[in-house]
Amino acid sequence: MKVIALKNPGGVDQLELQSMQIPHPNSDEVLIRVYAAGINRPDILQRQGAYPPPVDASPILGLEVAGEIIHCGANVKRWKRGDKVCALVNGGGYAEYVAAPAAQCLPIPQYFSYLQAAALPETFFTVWHNLFQRAQLKAGESLLIHGGASGIGTTAIQLARAFNVQVFATAGSTQKCAAIKALGATPIDYREQDFVSVIKEQTQGQGVNVILDMVGGDYIQRNFSAAAKEARIVNIAFLQGSKVQIDFMPLMLKRLTLTGSTLRAQSAELKAKIANELEENVWPLLSNKTIEPVIDSVFSFEQVAAAHERMESNQHIGKIILDLTLSDNKDD
Repeated sequence: MKVIALKNPGGVDQLELQSMQIPHPNSDEVLIRVYAAGINRPDILQRQGAYPPPVDASPILGLEVAGEIIHCGANVKRWKRGDKVCALVNGGGYAEYVAAPAAQCLPIPQYFSYLQAAALPETFFTVWHNLFQRAQLKAGESLLIHGGASGIGTTAIQLARAFNVQVFATAGSTQKCAAIKALGATPIDYREQDFVSVIKEQTQGQGVNVILDMVGGDYIQRNFSAAAKEARIVNIAFLQGSKVQIDFMPLMLKRLTLTGSTLRAQSAELKAKIANELEENVWPLLSNKTIEPVIDSVFSFEQVAAAHERMESNQHIGKIILDLTLSDNKDD
C-alpha cells in the first residue's frame, strides 16, 4: 500500500510517499480501505517532532479516516466486510489501508460522502469529550470558544448550538468572523476587540459558563476574567504557549474549574464510550443535516505537504481533507 511516511522530524519536505506492507488488524480491530483522511493539528506537531506517537501506535501520521471495511478481527461482532465507516485511529491514517479499533468506528451518516465523513472523528470526539463529558456543558448555558473558525471550533459551535447553548467565538479575520456568525455564534475579532470586554458586555457582567481554549498564552489569565462564577475552562492546546505567569486568585474567588486533555492518550475504553455517546446523541443530527462538518479544502494524497502548509498558515476555516481517490498511485 502507499503511505505518507515521515523521514525525519521537521518541515513538510520530510513527508514522502512510500510503499509499505498492509497492516494486519488484531482480534479487536478492523482493516479499512481508506478513501479520505483528515488533517489535524496533532499531525503537524508530530511531523515537527513535538508530539511523538504512543509506543503502541503506528508511526504513520493521521488520526481520522473514512472508508470501507475489508477485514474484521476475530472478536469483532458489530462490523462486517463492506461496511462503510469513519474511524478515530491511533495513527496510520495517511495510508491506503489502516487498522482501526472496532469500537472507535462509526457508521457514515446518511447522505454523507467519504470526504465529509473523514472530517468527523477527531473533531467530534474531541469536542464531545471536552465540552459535554469534562465541562458538562448544558442547555441554557453560555460558551466561549477560542479558535472558532478551526475544525474544532466550527464543530464546537454547531454542537453547542444544537443543544441550545449561547456561543461566542474568537477569530482573527473578517472572513472567519463571518463564518462563525453564519454558524450561529457571536464572533469576536481578536485583532480589534478585547474578548473579555465583549463577554462582560454581552452577558451583563456575568461571564460565560464554559470556555474551550486552544490558544493558551495570555488567554489563560484573561479566561479567568471572562468566566462566570462556577465556570469550567478546558484547555486542549497551547498554540501561543503553555508557560505563562498566572494569578490564580480569580480561580479560587470564582470557584472555577480548570482542566485539559489530549485525545490520543486516552484509554480505548473512554474512546469507545465517546463513540457510543456520539452515535446516540450526535449522529442523528448529522443524518438529518442539523449539523454538518465545515470543509475548508481538499487535497490529493500526493499534495499532503500543501495540506500541511494550509493548516500552518492558519487561514483555513473548518477541516482540511486528503482525498485518496484523487491519487494516481492507488493499489488495487
